[in-house]
Order: sequence, then structure tokens, then C-alpha cells
Amino acid sequence: MPRRVAVVIETSGSTAAPKRVMLSTDALLASAAASSVALGGDGQWLLALPAHYIAGVQVLVRSIAAGTEPVLLPPGHFDPVVFAEYAGRLAEPLRFTSLVPVQLARLLDAADADPAILAVLRRFTGILVGGQAVAPALIDRAARHRIRVLRTYGSSETAGGCVYDGVPIGNTLVRAVDGQLEISGAVLSDGYLDDAERTGDRFLDDQGVRWYRTGDLGTVAADGTVSVTGRADNVIVSGGEKVSLDAVETLVRTLPGLGEAFVVRAADPVWGQAPVVVLAATVAPALESVRAAAASALGRAARPARIVTVETIPLLASGKPDRQALEALIAR
Repeated sequence: MPRRVAVVIETSGSTAAPKRVMLSTDALLASAAASSVALGGDGQWLLALPAHYIAGVQVLVRSIAAGTEPVLLPPGHFDPVVFAEYAGRLAEPLRFTSLVPVQLARLLDAADADPAILAVLRRFTGILVGGQAVAPALIDRAARHRIRVLRTYGSSETAGGCVYDGVPIGNTLVRAVDGQLEISGAVLSDGYLDDAERTGDRFLDDQGVRWYRTGDLGTVAADGTVSVTGRADNVIVSGGEKVSLDAVETLVRTLPGLGEAFVVRAADPVWGQAPVVVLAATVAPALESVRAAAASALGRAARPARIVTVETIPLLASGKPDRQALEALIAR
């Protein structure tokens, strides 16, 4: 391991085998400094995510850089009441936390029923939400409550979020090459521990500039605004046509009763593979209306084969949905 490496982060493995990402002190501090500028200054942080994932590590790094003491949420099941209690211990003028979408959704549900929780959320200077795609409806809901939420995009390989609300922060640059997003800047990791082949595949030198191939599909507008459309490896071939499961999931979540649904792949005896909608509910919405909406927006191959209801959505320790577990559930 290079001497400059400060921490090694194991990725969540939500869609593939975990990787061990090497991050230098310089990369971590560059990310913290860029975040401070984007958020309007240093402040005090509430740690609500596991400290062994990059979002949790960065809460600690930002606290060190700011010279403030973070408040640590107790481990275990995420409880909005407990979150509000610990958020009340934040004493600095600027207050921040970093969440995954399911945590924000639970907090907004609780805020609807408890004005005290709503008041606590409004006291945050900024709430970062990332780790996975964030439904626009969730952001709109927070905005209606006058809660400042910033969508973040990044990964362990970029020392955490390096794009806030579509805008690269610090000296981060983002470009799209053949539809795939690539990132450069001071936040880049040193590569993967004991995996030179994977490092060489994901990190490249282009005219003296080091770039990271994210594996994410997206676009970069003329003004530099970044839009992420899905994972390059979250694509199936259904009846000979390529279908982005991320695109199907985004569409499905705009439909009534499916705002928190997930879309995964499943074997299909006719088409080879097909999208399947998975929802934590007791009653599923009508399948035909969902299929019609998907066909109209994305083409016939994008029509979900079925809607599966489960008691709970399996989650990884990071709070992300465990898509491999979901695929195993629907294959039974």
C-alpha cells in the first residue's frame, strides 16, 4: 500500500463484488474543503451513516477540518425520534448531516406528524442526500417543508460526493465519453488495494490528466451541469433490446403508489430478461397501467413483467437497497 494512503474504504457491493478503495489524506481534505465552500462554510456535523463507508468517513473528515466535534447517532435501526434528539445537541451556527434517501423519507414522514421533528430538520444549514438515485418527488417534498436538501453524486473513488445538485464542486471536472461519465480532480482515489488490473481499467491518464471511469451513464450540459441516468452495468437485454433498469425505475417512481419502488432484473422464458418492480407493500398497484406507462415512455421492451410485494426492502449496512438480495427474492 502506498504510504500516502490514509484510509481504505470497502465499497457496498450493491450490484457487484466489493472493492477496496485507497484514499489519500490530500483527496479526503480536498473533498472536505470543496464541500465547505459549496455549503457556505464549516460547521458541526451529525453522523447518521456507518463510519466505515465513505459518506460516514467524510462527516468525520469535515469535522476534523472544521475543528468541530461531530454528534454521533447511536448504531442500529434508524429512528427519526432519536435522530431529532441527537440533532438537538448540535451547538454550532452551521449544522449539517449526510443521509441516504430512505432516511430522508422516514424523517419527512415523521415531520408530517410531529412539528418538533420538522423544526429540527429546518435548523440544518444543509442536508446532503446521496449514495443512490434520489427521487425528484422526495426533493420537492423537502422543499415544501422549507428543508434545505442537496443531492450529491460521487463514490468512494471520488472521496464521496463531488457534484452537488448537478454542479461539480472544488476543482472536480466531469465529462461524458461515449455516454459514460468520467471524473478528474484532487478528490480521486489512488486506486484499488492489491488490484492493479481493476485500477488500470477504471483510472486512466489522458494528456497528463488522471480520470476515473465511473461506470455511470449520463450527460454534461454546456454549462457543466451533470445529469446521471443510470449504471452502465444495470442494463438488460430483453427481446434483443437494451433496457436501462435505472430508467425504468425512475419512470415507475413517478406513478401513484410506486414512489419507493425498485426495479431489478429477472429471467424471462420468452424475452430472456425482463424488468420486475419490487415494492414494500401489502397490495400491488395494477400491473397493466405500469406496463402501459413504461411502454409509452421507454418502449415495449421496458414493460415490467410483474410487480412483487415484499414485507421489507433488504438494505446494506450503508442504507442502500441490496439489489442482489432483491433479485434473489423474486427468483424464488
